[in-house]
Amino acid sequence: MAPPEALPALRPHPSRILARIVFLPLLALGLCACTPRQLVLDELANSLASQGQSAEDDPDLARDAAPFYLKLSESVLREQPGHLPLASAVAGGFTQYAYAFVAFEADRLDATDARAAARLRTRAAALYRRGRDHALAALEASRPGLRQQLETQGASQTLTPRQVALAYWAAAAWGGLISLSKDDPDTVADLPTAIRLAQLAWASDPAYGDGALASLMGSFETARPGGSRQQAQVYFDEALRLGAGHNAGAFVAKAEGLAQPAGDKAAFVALLQQALAVRDTPGGPLTLSNAVMRQRAEWLLNTADDLF
Repeated sequence: MAPPEALPALRPHPSRILARIVFLPLLALGLCACTPRQLVLDELANSLASQGQSAEDDPDLARDAAPFYLKLSESVLREQPGHLPLASAVAGGFTQYAYAFVAFEADRLDATDARAAARLRTRAAALYRRGRDHALAALEASRPGLRQQLETQGASQTLTPRQVALAYWAAAAWGGLISLSKDDPDTVADLPTAIRLAQLAWASDPAYGDGALASLMGSFETARPGGSRQQAQVYFDEALRLGAGHNAGAFVAKAEGLAQPAGDKAAFVALLQQALAVRDTPGGPLTLSNAVMRQRAEWLLNTADDLF
């Protein structure tokens, strides 16, 4: 199953992080005498959550900046477990980092260093698990009993917009973890629960992420036992419609999720070429996502002869 294809929040510009995030804890020290600690933590959590949405067009710069941001954000989230936007930013950050910078590197190393690739996939699985657990913990805190409902018959209530974001990242991270855990039956057995969580997000806001959720639904449909290729195509086509030609990940997801398994090299190449042709709006939310997905599209095109 394809991992999450949209990377709207990965990752803040380092100069902004250093200017705001490093400064805020120092500022907090000066305010502690007159400002309640909770207010300082709230401000820091808000700042970190908003930084998680900063635009960046340089994947290498984002990769280098991400560990500092994630560690700091994770430590603040432990103090502010009910801060749903920060929980989404942290869960999304770990998920995107695992996909874009660890699992993708493993894919590229497969042909030359299988052992290094295996080590990277083990690390990516741990990062996916970490992101999933942050999102699930925040969801459970805001909707007690939700996970138990999902594990039994599924939840029928709709989610709030903030909960939809958490559900998307939890399901995306879960899907990534499962895709790297073929030798772990207990993890693979969680696939129906992950799918139910994605379905709950879909029922609440099918347009979430400019096609990101639709692509995830398509990936899950192709991964589940007895999944319908026709239904998966509906999801992937909806992702393309929602992306309106601006979401490179939607093209890559359909190429890997439908064309490659079907052995349709012509469609595979055409979709990847469309991904490469996507041009970004300066400062847009998909800028970094598109940069990463164009890199993947180019790599897939270069290895197409080995894939078919």
